Amino acid sequence: MEKINGYAREEAEELIQSIEEGKKRGKTLTSLFAEYGKAHGRAGGSVRNYYYRLLKTQDEAVQGILAGKHLHAEQIRPFTEGEREEMLRQILQERGKGFSVRRSIANVCGGDEKKMLRYQNKYRNMIKKQPEQVRAAAEKWGVTIQQERRPAKHLEQRLQAEIDALYGRLAISLREENERLRETIRRLREENELLRRAGRLPQAMRAVERAKEG
Repeated sequence: MEKINGYAREEAEELIQSIEEGKKRGKTLTSLFAEYGKAHGRAGGSVRNYYYRLLKTQDEAVQGILAGKHLHAEQIRPFTEGEREEMLRQILQERGKGFSVRRSIANVCGGDEKKMLRYQNKYRNMIKKQPEQVRAAAEKWGVTIQQERRPAKHLEQRLQAEIDALYGRLAISLREENERLRETIRRLREENELLRRAGRLPQAMRAVERAKEG
């Protein structure tokens, strides 16, 4: 059985097909990874890593699977050390006021959903993989964080759900903007056709007059 980066070729093709169809329906990549992982007994994070590795593979077989799918890895702007430190400072200071992680990030980002998504992804990654840095930052700025009453696993799931919701709202916003642009183009075409017809009307009237005179 042919393998593509560790997956059977059929499974790799199925993954790409499901991602392409899911994106057309406006679904987020995070939800698609989770759905595919659940259906195939794989972790959503593992599916995500495989997908992005597949997009970067230059192998002829992989390029054949991706041909015509219009899928690409979005450019991720990494945090500089200064940005990461400032992000932690702002979020932790809000947390020190008793706000939840979600509310703290919303306060820091001022309602900018793209920024919120970037901060949530980074903060979630840090509290999961670099908790000592988060604790050190809290100590550095003298912030005492009130302990969340919910279990850590529940908080992680809640934060992931909020990230998925942000992806969903951004996707809806893009679809609505595309609809507005299509409607504007339709109206402009109608107006252009009316103007074109109006421009031909005087010519037709003159032709009728000449025919009468003849």
